[in-house]
Amino acid sequence: MPGQKLKALRNDRNITVRDVEQASRRIAEAKGDKRFQISNGWLTQLEKGISEPSICKLFSLSVIYHIKFFDLIRLYDVDIDEIAKYELVANPHVTQLLSAESPVKSGPVRVPESLSPSLAARGTGLITEKMRMVQQTTSALAAAGAAAITYGYIGLNDLTMYPLIWPGSFVWLDVTQNKLQPDAWHNEYERPIYFIELRDGYACGWCELQGNQLLIIPHHSSPATIRRFTYPKDAEIAGRVTGFETRCVGRVFNESKPSKPAKQFKAKTIGS
Repeated sequence: MPGQKLKALRNDRNITVRDVEQASRRIAEAKGDKRFQISNGWLTQLEKGISEPSICKLFSLSVIYHIKFFDLIRLYDVDIDEIAKYELVANPHVTQLLSAESPVKSGPVRVPESLSPSLAARGTGLITEKMRMVQQTTSALAAAGAAAITYGYIGLNDLTMYPLIWPGSFVWLDVTQNKLQPDAWHNEYERPIYFIELRDGYACGWCELQGNQLLIIPHHSSPATIRRFTYPKDAEIAGRVTGFETRCVGRVFNESKPSKPAKQFKAKTIGS
């Protein structure tokens, strides 16, 4: 229980309930805000699990117990390192660029080592031999000469590249390729796919530039339509898709009635 852990922290530091009350009163007076003050009765209720702490009182306890504030709030199952983890849980229907703190980006990337000669000589078939996998972080890949890698998520309402890339897929982006490239392509699999940053969110698709108009072109089998944006005022290239992980069964979206693009969310700092 969080309350019992708070009491243990206080006892380990030989701090009495009265010490907490007096110290918190000084903090409240210095800040000119009574919300930072902690009474004997309230602390007792908190340690018994009867009351829940406010952010101001947790701040005072952090100061008094000499413990980092973020470590203190973890006692209540609030971990700011999990913010990126829950972004997709909160907004699974919108296409988004995964933040730098995302465990998908910063965690290990599983990549296969070179196939054994016996496998390389075969045609299509089941692989009965164990393929050795190695784990490398994106920083290790970059150090080895790989392009700068970022990840994107295709929202469940985003049918732009369906059925080539299904909604709910993850895509790998080379953020150094942030300009449209006049590469020659012969079929849809060779045609460059880009991740685009919009004023209110993100999109993923084929692109064409007509004057100052950036066209986001959907797959020819998709129910989505071409979208136009003023470039680069309203749309910029975030990176080129270099790979993706997509499903091919178990549809979790409605193909027959594509909805309007859902409201997109982009990280903002306070005061921006």
